[in-house]
Amino acid sequence: MAQGEEKIVVEQVALEAVANQLRQTLPFAETNFADLIGIGPVDRVRVPAGAIVKETWAPNHAYAVVLEGEMRADRPEPDGSRSTVSIARKGQGFGEAPMLIGKKHSPMIIEAVQDTLLVRFSEEDFWKLMACCPNFRKVVQEDMAQRLQAYQVEALHREKLISLGTLAAGLMHELHNPGSAAKRASSQLRNNLLRLQQLSLRFSDEPKTPVQLECMRSLLEHTMNGCHLPAMSTIEQSDAEEAMSDWLGAAGVDNAFSIAPALVGIGLTKEELQCAKDAFNPTSFSDSLNWLEALVSSVTLVCTIEESITRISDLVMAVKKFAYDEKSPSRQIDVHDSLQSTLTILGHKLRIKGIHVEKQFEAEPSVIHTRGSSLSQVWTNLIDNALDASPANAKIRIATWIEPATDGPDSLAVSIEDHGSGIAPETLPHIFEAFFTTKPLGSGTGLGLEIVHRIVTQKFGGAIEVKSEPGETRFIVRLPLDAIDCGKCVLPKH
Repeated sequence: MAQGEEKIVVEQVALEAVANQLRQTLPFAETNFADLIGIGPVDRVRVPAGAIVKETWAPNHAYAVVLEGEMRADRPEPDGSRSTVSIARKGQGFGEAPMLIGKKHSPMIIEAVQDTLLVRFSEEDFWKLMACCPNFRKVVQEDMAQRLQAYQVEALHREKLISLGTLAAGLMHELHNPGSAAKRASSQLRNNLLRLQQLSLRFSDEPKTPVQLECMRSLLEHTMNGCHLPAMSTIEQSDAEEAMSDWLGAAGVDNAFSIAPALVGIGLTKEELQCAKDAFNPTSFSDSLNWLEALVSSVTLVCTIEESITRISDLVMAVKKFAYDEKSPSRQIDVHDSLQSTLTILGHKLRIKGIHVEKQFEAEPSVIHTRGSSLSQVWTNLIDNALDASPANAKIRIATWIEPATDGPDSLAVSIEDHGSGIAPETLPHIFEAFFTTKPLGSGTGLGLEIVHRIVTQKFGGAIEVKSEPGETRFIVRLPLDAIDCGKCVLPKH
């Protein structure tokens, strides 16, 4: 007994002493106590409000019925918080779950919400009551079913929140980088536009000949198409910038050293600039190239802003696909698109660990017709687990292909492979069980793979298997290409 032990009063009494009160409760409403031979004595327990009963129920299990007051059972979470699993009010029972599912120890924290009077039965007496009392058995089974259903819904919701929370830190970095780049570029663009206006006013003082206008028009057309040029190596770029700087300096161009990188970056060469050198006098040539550099720099900054906003838009779309996962009755899902969205969200975490993702998307078609949802959560759990299992600078391989079926619809297979230490043979049969985890305390809920298994098999009518040996672990998910009646569509085991 934990906190409040001195306040909890336990009195051992005969069953007959509490029979009248038990008749007012749901489990014993139709019970003939004269037939309950060999049951008892029982414990009459008074628990003051706020008192926590813990070890009282362990290691020996017990079933309790609330005569007065209210009791609450909480599950401690890895982060130190508590999740309410069930509440037992006057006339209700609790404590059946660990015994019915075969748990040797219940981790629940049982607390009195109000001053409570309850009757506690030993595990031996509980099983006797289950055997001899149909109404008691019915109420207990209904309570167990309701609590299990509520717990599964809460566990699925909590696991999804945990997945989103795990991704939040990476997403902050993913959004911060392009956001900062766009902010810097817009600030520089404002300065460039002011400089461009000043140079334009000075450059327009003298009338231009048709040759000069044609030369500048040609250079402007080149500039406007320079956003997506092939990247040069560092050495190539450095050599080109140095050669351009020397050429501009020899031609008497002001700021030759500072404008050369922008002109090279947009793809201009000395040969293309020669027309301006031939058409303008030295002063006008210098002004024309400084004006051109200001324009080139502005176009480059606009390209940076465009790329940054596109990156942010892609991230928002990936998060939207993950979080909301369309709920239409029947729909088409592009599995390749779903995988890529998940990789986009996990991009920061992959880069931190130096993980290279090798994609072999060979499934054609890559679209499945289904009523299932939450597929992104499957990929997130499997890829995140592969990432955790992989050493730094390792490789994760994701492959897709079509598997023809002899009976029923063809299936689209997805393989996610890592090169970590592998899964121990004695662990392998249990990895899809709820609350089973090999991660350190506080690092895993033990629900991820159980939820993955449930989504794949129940929502999509698919199958999942795992193959593991030291240095290689592969999870293979098989989804029917056309599984509108997914409840009837169960793929054969491979």
